[in-house]
Amino acid sequence: MRISARADYAVRAVLELAARQGNGPVKAEEIASVQGIPHKFLEGILGDLSRTGIVASRRGGGGGYRLAGPAAEITVADVVRAVDGPIVSVRGERPSSLTYTGTAEPLLPLWIALRANVRKILEGVTLADLAAADLPAPVRRLAADPAAWENP
Repeated sequence: MRISARADYAVRAVLELAARQGNGPVKAEEIASVQGIPHKFLEGILGDLSRTGIVASRRGGGGGYRLAGPAAEITVADVVRAVDGPIVSVRGERPSSLTYTGTAEPLLPLWIALRANVRKILEGVTLADLAAADLPAPVRRLAADPAAWENP
C-alpha cells in the first residue's frame, strides 16, 4: 500500500487544524508554511476536505479553515478517503468487486485481509489521538517492532 503525497499532506493539514482547534480559523498559507506543503496543492486538498465535510472554511480577513467537527470524531481513514477514495484498491478497484479463478483464487481473501488490517489501523486513530501524540496501544505495539522500521 502506498500513502500518496495528497493523503500525507491532507492528514498533516487537518492535524495542524486539530492542534489549533478553538483558536479560530487558520489560513491555508499558514498551514502550507508550517507543514512544508506547496500552497496551491494544499488549496485543492482543502477543497476536497471541505466538500466531504471534514473541514469548514470562512472567507474574508478573519477567514481560513477549521475542522468541521470534533477531532476525536475524525479518523485518519476519513481524511485519506476524502482525498484519495478507497483506502485499499487493486488496479483501481475495491477488492470486494474483484473475482479470480484458478490458481489466483487465494488472492481475493489476501487483498480483503489487507484492506481489513489497513482499515483497522486508520479507522482506529483519530485526529485527537495524533494531536495529543497518544496513538492507540495496538498502533504503538506495531510501530515498536524493530522489523516494522525495516524495508526488506
